[in-house]
Amino acid sequence: MSESKTEGAVPGACLCGAIQYEIALPTLGSVHCHCTMCRRWSGAGYTTWCAIEKDRLRILSGKEQLHRYQSSDHAGRFFCSVCGSSLFGDSSRTPDWMYIVMGPLKGEIDAAPLGHQSIESKVAYITIGDDLPQWEGTGELETPQD
Repeated sequence: MSESKTEGAVPGACLCGAIQYEIALPTLGSVHCHCTMCRRWSGAGYTTWCAIEKDRLRILSGKEQLHRYQSSDHAGRFFCSVCGSSLFGDSSRTPDWMYIVMGPLKGEIDAAPLGHQSIESKVAYITIGDDLPQWEGTGELETPQD
């Protein structure tokens, strides 16, 4: 990936390329989430998200392939109906934000992950090898608990 930047736009796309988008920097931050819902949705041991203000997400093509699944009473997850790529999330708890799965981004954002959230749900096969804070609980960019 390219060097981190603090302004401009970072492009992204689903696996098949049907959905092309970009996010405008700056972001609101990022986290590694270990909750069971993120793991099931992404198919990985954890999902790394960044948050942006909703108006900073621009769908360039493939809007008709972008579908939303209501994953809980307050949150939805967006995916490509062609290839199944996990792309975005939203929440009524933070109605002005979008959560962007960082894997499909084609460049670096302006913020490294703040820590590991929902650590109580971490799977045994994941070994955390960094010094980032770890905290329990699910939520949108929660802050570490003392």
